[in-house]
Amino acid sequence: MARLGTGIGWRPEIADAVERMPGIDWVEVVAENTCPGHLPASLVRLRERGVTVVPHGVGLGLGGAERPDEGRLTALGERARILGSPLVTEHIAFVRAGGPLTATPQLEAGHLLPVPRTRDSLDVLCENVRIAQDALPVPLAVENIAALIAWPGEEMTEGQFLYELADRTGVRLLIDVANLYTNQVNRGEDPGKALDELPVEAIAYVHVAGGFARDGVWHDSHAHPVPRPVLDILTDLASRVSPPGVLLERDENFPEPAALELELDAIRDAVRDGERLAVKRELVRLGHDARAARIGGGAGAGVGAGAAVAVAPAPAPAPAPAPAPETAIDDGAAKPVSIVGDATRERLGLAQAALLSALVAGTPVPEGFDRVRIGVQARALAGKRAGVVAKVAPELPVILGDGYRQAFLAYAQSHPMRGGYRQDALDFVEQVLLDGRPAQGRARRELRTWWLDRSGPAPRSGSRLARVGRALIRR
Repeated sequence: MARLGTGIGWRPEIADAVERMPGIDWVEVVAENTCPGHLPASLVRLRERGVTVVPHGVGLGLGGAERPDEGRLTALGERARILGSPLVTEHIAFVRAGGPLTATPQLEAGHLLPVPRTRDSLDVLCENVRIAQDALPVPLAVENIAALIAWPGEEMTEGQFLYELADRTGVRLLIDVANLYTNQVNRGEDPGKALDELPVEAIAYVHVAGGFARDGVWHDSHAHPVPRPVLDILTDLASRVSPPGVLLERDENFPEPAALELELDAIRDAVRDGERLAVKRELVRLGHDARAARIGGGAGAGVGAGAAVAVAPAPAPAPAPAPAPETAIDDGAAKPVSIVGDATRERLGLAQAALLSALVAGTPVPEGFDRVRIGVQARALAGKRAGVVAKVAPELPVILGDGYRQAFLAYAQSHPMRGGYRQDALDFVEQVLLDGRPAQGRARRELRTWWLDRSGPAPRSGSRLARVGRALIRR
C-alpha cells in the first residue's frame, strides 16, 4: 500500500487554510459532496501540487441487507478516476433499510448505523464488499464506525469481525481510532483488545477526530478537539504497525488554522511515540534493556487513565480465519460463489428495518435493545437532520428564527427522511405550511415562496404538489 503521510479532511470552509498548511501530504473529500465535472479550484490546485486526494463515501451502506446500488458504485468509481486517487473508502455500516426485500417502506437514516456482529451479517457484508471491489477501478478500504447502541446476540468482537472481513475479502481497513474510543466509552469495548485482534497489516490509513460527552455517552462529532485518549490509542496502534497514512477529520465548528496545525502536530507526535515504543519493545525482546530505556524516554508521556496501554503487549494470536467460501471454476479461474441466500438477506433486512423504524419513525424498540440508548440515538439522529437541513437550506433558520430547531425536531418525530436532506427540507416546510405552525404572517409568506420556488414549475392536477398548492392558496 502506498505511503500517504499526514493528511486532513478537505472541507470548503477550510479550503484556503488547507492549501497554506505546511506538511499536508494528502487530503480526503466526502465523495457525495464532490461533482466530477466541477471540482473546486482549491482541490485542483492541491492535485497540481502533487497532493493525493482520496474520496470517502458515506452513502453506499455496505453493511445493509441489500446488494450495493450500481449507480452509487459507478459514481464513487468516477470520483476516484477524476481525482486520480490510489484508493476509495467507505464504512462498515447500514444507512437505509426496508424496501422490496422486506416488503416494508424504505427508510433513510441520514447517518452511519452499526451492523450486528453476527455470522449472517458478516456473510452479507463480505459479499457486498466483493461486489464493490469488482465494480471499483481502485482498491477499497472500509472503516469501523462509532456506535451509541449495541445489537443483542452478537457473536464476535469488533476485532474478530474486522479480521474475518479482511481475511475473506482481502479488503483494506480504514481504522478510526476516535471510533475505537467512542465504543470504549459507550459500549465498554477495550480498544487495545480490538487492536490485538485485527490484522494491522491490512490498514490502509487511520482517522483521528474529536467528540464530546452528553446524555451519558460519547458523541463522535468531528466538531471538537481531539482528546488525549484518542491520541493514546493512535500511539498504541503505531507501536504495532507503521500506519501508511493518518488523517485529521473535522466537519464543523472549525477553529483557526493555527489550532488545526497544532492538532496535526499532536497526531505526528503520537505516531512518533508509537514508533519509539515499537523500537523499545524490540530491544527489550532482544535483551538490550539499557538502550531500550534511553530510546523510550518521553514516549507515552501524558497518557491518561482512559488511554490505551503505554507499552503495548505483544499482539495476541489472531483469531482463526473463517473457512474460505466455495469456489467455482470458470475459464480456468477460481471465483468466489455467493454464499448468501435471499433468506439471510431478508432476516438481516427485517432486523435493520425494525431498528431504523424505532429510531426515526417512533415505532416500538425491538426486543433486546437498550431503550434508553435507543432514545439517545433517536434524538441524535433528529438533531443531525436539523443541523444538516439548516446547512442545505440556510434560509429556513433565518425565516423561522429561534423556532426552527424546535419545529424541525417535532416534525422529525413522525416524519422519517425519505429522499436525502434536500427533500427533507422540502418535506419539513410543506408540513409546517399545512399545519399552520409555527410560521405566521411574514414568515409564512416567505416559507410559501421558498417552497413553491423549489417544488417544480407546474404541478399536475391531483398530484401531491397540487394538493399542497391548493391548501396554500386557501390559507
